[in-house]
Amino acid sequence: MTVAETLERALQAAFTPERLEVEDESHKHVGHAGARPEGETHFRVTIVAAAFAGKSRVERSRMVHEALAALLASRIHALSITAKAPGESA
Repeated sequence: MTVAETLERALQAAFTPERLEVEDESHKHVGHAGARPEGETHFRVTIVAAAFAGKSRVERSRMVHEALAALLASRIHALSITAKAPGESA
């Protein structure tokens, strides 16, 4: 299973999102710190889930980081997060 697939499964399990997009942006970071030749180190996530309702942007980010703690400690170098509650504008 790829890192992207593992990341997506972890977020699906933690939040049952209405919308989830996982984009591998590793190709944009070749040669940068934390980049590995095989890629799958830098990701952008957009997630819409009811669990984020009433939470601040910082709280939402912390929730995502908690759900991905193992991956962030071992396989993911950088993660960009857009987390919204249903009905919020993009």
